[in-house]
Parts: sequence; structure tokens; C-alpha cells
Amino acid sequence: MDRLSTLLSHFGVNAGTFHSGTFCGVALHEGEPVGHVHLLQAGELLIKAGNEREMHLTEPSLIFFPRPFAHRMFADEAMHSQVVCATLTFDGGSGNALAAALPDYLVLELTEIPELASTVEWLFREAFEGHCGRMAVMDRLFELLVILLLRHLISSREQQPGMIAGLADVRLSRALNLMHEQPHTPWSVAELASVANMSRASFAEQFRRVVGQTPADYLLSWRVSLAQKRLREGKPIALIAEEVGYESPSALARAFRRKTGLSPREWKAGA
Repeated sequence: MDRLSTLLSHFGVNAGTFHSGTFCGVALHEGEPVGHVHLLQAGELLIKAGNEREMHLTEPSLIFFPRPFAHRMFADEAMHSQVVCATLTFDGGSGNALAAALPDYLVLELTEIPELASTVEWLFREAFEGHCGRMAVMDRLFELLVILLLRHLISSREQQPGMIAGLADVRLSRALNLMHEQPHTPWSVAELASVANMSRASFAEQFRRVVGQTPADYLLSWRVSLAQKRLREGKPIALIAEEVGYESPSALARAFRRKTGLSPREWKAGA
């Protein structure tokens, strides 16, 4: 069962490489409307995320900010830092269902994520060997890196309650996949429980504990997230309502307001 492809078909990731090579000095990323991924290839690096304690990295590492998040990086000449960096944007904006399901940031030593080893090696080779078309290749490799990281997170089973934790649960993931693939279907808890091969009560309790929402609330959140993406794309509200499972634009507007506090028109104007 593919737990990622449907998500990525709606909320794909786009990367833009902006630094590769020696890093020396201070880089402050604050107030930017994008996420970031940084790879420490060699040397040392100091990084401070938000108001958290400063981290001193001494091993090759991945630093991942899926959404806009203030952070600062520092290195001096004695640290011999070699860093590759890219901005990240998910389709539908940083508030979309996939980006919102991820932690504010992750810092992992590359040895902790061996599934990424060959892609990281290829990315470093492009970064430091000066091949033709290297920036375009690096952008695609960063995007692949994020997909592989998502795969790693789903398989790690060490998540906080949310979508990723639900996808890591073998039985709940079957129900989540159906909601992701067929948001227009009026799924009942009984139907989803049957797909998960669980009793209705057990399914509802485990879903709420692992995902952090009731199945009905999750389906509402997913539908509204899809509607927000379609609104950004300029799709007519009547077509969006049909796509995400509401019998009329007014029914979608009521659900949208219940979730966001705004009508689709008001939300679009603000977005």
C-alpha cells in the first residue's frame, strides 16, 4: 500500500538550491515564506532554531524545516563547514495538510537515515564537482530527499499524534488512504473501521489517540485543505465543492467556516 503518492500528488514539494560550498559567517532565516533544508557535508555548524537551545553539529547532518521557521546558522573559518542549502515550498502553501503534519524542524545525523545515503552522496557530488546543469539537478535531488525523508518518518513509528503517525499505523493507514484518495465519499466511521479490520469503537478510539482527531474531524480537515489548494489555483467554488464531497458551494462554505473561521472568499482574499 502506497501511503505517500496520493498526498504528494496533491501537495508536491518544490526545492530551490541557494548555497553550496564553504559556509563561514552568520545566516539568519526569519520572516521568509518558505521552508528550508540544510545539509552539513563536513566540518562543524552551530544552529539555533527559534527560541530553542543552540545546537553544535559536528557530524554530517540534515537540518529540515518543512514550514517557515526562524533559525540562525553560524560557522567560523576554523570549523571548515561545507554546507548545501535549499528553500522548500509545498503545493498549497505551508498550511497544507502534509506540511502541517510535520514537526517544526528535524535535525538528524546522516548515519541515522541510511535510506537517504545514495541520494545525499549524489547531491554532494553535484554540489562540489561543478557539472553542467548542477543547480537543476540539485533542486530535483532535494525534492527526492524530502520524499525519502517522509518515507523514513512514516516507517520510524516515533511520531507525535497526527497524520504521519496515522500513516505509520498499518490498520489506520488503510482508512487514511481511502479518505485521501476519495475525499468526495461520505465515509462513515463504520465503513472506515471495516477497512481497517477493527471494531467501530476500537477504530474510533485508536484513530483519536494516534491521529489526534476524530475520523470525522480529520476528513473535514483534509477536505478543507484540498479546497484551500484549489482556491489558490483559481478553481471555481462549485467544482471544488463537488470534488471534496459537498453537495453545494454553500455546504462547503459552512464546513470551511467551521474549520477556518472564514468563508472561502474571505480566506482566498487573505491568502
